[in-house]
Amino acid sequence: MIVRIMGEGQVDLSEADFDLLQESDRTLEQAIEKGDEEAFRRALHDLLEKVREDGKPLPADSLEPSQFILPHAGASMDEVRAMLSDEGLIPDLA
Repeated sequence: MIVRIMGEGQVDLSEADFDLLQESDRTLEQAIEKGDEEAFRRALHDLLEKVREDGKPLPADSLEPSQFILPHAGASMDEVRAMLSDEGLIPDLA
């Protein structure tokens, strides 16, 4: 599964990473719902780190269709809120 982090590029993740990403996504959504900036920053950082650590970076000149687009590390709560769908940043693969 191809994931894009805005401003950084794309990574290829295995579907085995999907459950971990959805868990981080739920934590991020909860922080946004509560308006908790500190929890939001921590959740966004954790989500992006998991993607970076577990994903295999694609070459910079590669442009594959991304299944998910994640915000950049410095994104504001309002920017991320605008990106959320009913299923968060990472919807079910079904």
